[in-house]
This record gives sequence, structure tokens and C-alpha cells, in this order.
Amino acid sequence: MSSALNKMTVEDFDVKGKKVLVRCDFNVKMENGVITSDKRIVASLPTIKYLIDNGAKVILCSHLGRPKGEVNPEFSMKPVAARLSELLGQEVKMADDVVGESAQSLAADLKEGEVLLLENVRFEPGETKNDPDLSKKFASLAELYVNDAFGSAHRAHSSTTGVADYLPAACGYLIQKEIQFIGGALENPKRPLVAILGGAKVSDKIGVITNLIDKCDTLIVGGGMAYTFMKSLGHQIGNSLLEADKVDLAKEMMEKAEAKGVKFLIPVDNKVGREYDPNTEAMIVNSDEIPDGWMGLDIGPETQKIFADAVKDAGTVIWNGPMGVSEWANFASGTVAVATAIADSNAISIIGGGDSAAAIQKLGFADKMSHISTGGGASLEYLEGKELPGIAALNEKK
Repeated sequence: MSSALNKMTVEDFDVKGKKVLVRCDFNVKMENGVITSDKRIVASLPTIKYLIDNGAKVILCSHLGRPKGEVNPEFSMKPVAARLSELLGQEVKMADDVVGESAQSLAADLKEGEVLLLENVRFEPGETKNDPDLSKKFASLAELYVNDAFGSAHRAHSSTTGVADYLPAACGYLIQKEIQFIGGALENPKRPLVAILGGAKVSDKIGVITNLIDKCDTLIVGGGMAYTFMKSLGHQIGNSLLEADKVDLAKEMMEKAEAKGVKFLIPVDNKVGREYDPNTEAMIVNSDEIPDGWMGLDIGPETQKIFADAVKDAGTVIWNGPMGVSEWANFASGTVAVATAIADSNAISIIGGGDSAAAIQKLGFADKMSHISTGGGASLEYLEGKELPGIAALNEKK
């Protein structure tokens, strides 16, 4: 795989007077047409401001929700244009369509430093099919293309990869940061490299575990998927989550880690509950003593200490997935303990999107992390060592 670290960035372009199409990730949370979190809009500002300050004619595009290739006012980008105008302190023009007459005439009339937002790219049925005709229409609006939507970089769509066939293509600051942190951790990490994986299913993380066994010094597995590993050691796991068809694979992975001298840590004790309920009766038991009828819902206090110790002297920590049912206060302490250990360490810390990122934000630790990924699915595929189409499509540095 060609190194993603060598891709052109927005600063490699001479943008003055040029029309630059920027794919952003404005897939914001909305309720009744009101934006409830503008975090993703704010994250795109450095790239947009750079282009404005350097005299580009800026054309922004993004998807929002899943309108399924049809025009649906509920998923219009208009509230995003309004919020962007406030954040930038200048008017953001809004096209009535994606690549139609409105978009074309507004794009043609743009002056240096002006900003235009196209309507939701997924109003076009060709977007998710990566239709070359749609890609050409996107390209016809501009002279340069910048992808800054890491959250969509694992999708080969017209606005994320197709358009790069017809225009010089570089990454914006957001994707550049993802490449530097995640790509850097995979290709040349500061050691020891400790990876912490949680979440419900082994099957969701097989690719990640397989890729990281070759790169890590320590691999830590918590969350629901840990019980499949315990089962592979012959432990009784009661009613805990189990992927019975993955038990042999779990054993193989642990043996492979051992053969490579990689420390592979799974919980030694657990907080178990009688049923899957936030207020269920709970107790702490060792990993080989989960009684029948009980289920593991969080890592126990001894495990929290072991995992925290492993993080303490790390050079780089990658964390993806909670240690238990972290949305329930009674079963959140494992996830909190891991987050706290990472925040207290001097390691380069990379938090994969999704639940881990939410836990970090909720605890107020965001400013103590080196990097919190903006894309859950994309960061997982990147950690698997897959080439992301939205990054692969960008030009290499000369």
C-alpha cells in the first residue's frame, strides 16, 4: 500500500483565484431542522479559512443523513449554510441543487474569498454509486479538489473519490491530521505501542486485531468481545456475549501474539449482572468464575489496574471501543478507568471515533488526547491496514 503520509495537501496547491471544490463532513446531528451539534462544521474551518485567506473561490459539498438519492427538504444543507455563515463571519451562498443550474451559475459567479455550499450530495442518485457522469459534473464546477471528509473516506462515492479522476486532488487539514496520527502510529510508532480494543463483537475487529498483532507491543481486549477470548481459554462465561463461531479464531490470535512476543491482555475479573439492564443486581467475579445465568457487563477493578499499568509507560496508545456497557453508569467504570489512564499518560494518544470518542468528550478529557478521530468506520478500516478510497484517490506529493 502506498504510504498515505505522502499525499498532497491543500498547501501544495496555488489556490489564488481558483475555484476549489472541498468535500467536507457536515453530517451533523439535527432535530426538527435545528443543528444540535456543530462539532463537524467547526472541524472543517481551518481548511475553509485557509482557502478564503489565500484568495480561493470556495465551493463546499457534503452529505447529510440518508436521503437515498432523492431530494428531501428534511436533509437540506440550508441550516449548515446558516451556521457556517455565523462561524466564518461572512455570507455562505447556498445552491438550490447539487450540480444543476443553481450550482453552476453560483459557482461561475464566485469571487475570490467567497464561499458557496452545494445542496446535499446524496440528493443525487449517482453519488453513492460513484457515477462518472456525476463526478464529471462536480469536476466541471471547479479547478481543484480538496477532500477533508475523513468520516466518508472509506466510501468510494462521486464526491469523495470519483471527482478526483478529473481534477488535481489533495487533502485538507482534517484528513492530513488523521493520516499523520493514525498512519504515523501504524507505520512508525513511538514505542511501546499499546492498542486497546473494546466493543461488542470480535467479528467487527478481526481485521484490526490481525493488523495490530504485527505492529503492537501490547494488545488489550475488553468489552463484550473479551468473553469470546475467555471462552477460548476454557473459562465458563455464563450468559456473557459470545460469538461461538469465533472461539477458535480468538485462540489462534492469542497464540499468534504470544509467538511474536506481543503481550495480549484480556480481563482477569469482571463486573457481572443478572440481566441486561442498567439497574440489574451486580457483583465482581474472576474471569474463570462467571456463574451460570450471569453476564459480564464491564471489566473488574483488578483488570482496570492491569490495563492502566500497561498504558502508563506507553509511547503510543490507540483506543477503539468501550470496556463495558459504558452508557450505563453502573457499568461505565472500566471505560472511565481506561480513559483516565490514557489522559494521565505521556503517550501519543489516538482515539478511534464512535463510543470511545464519546466517552472521552463526556469525561472532559478531549484536550488531553493527541488525536480523536472524526470517523468511526473510516478509522477502523484504516487501523485494519485497508487503503481508504477517499485517501487513495488523492495525488502523491511531487
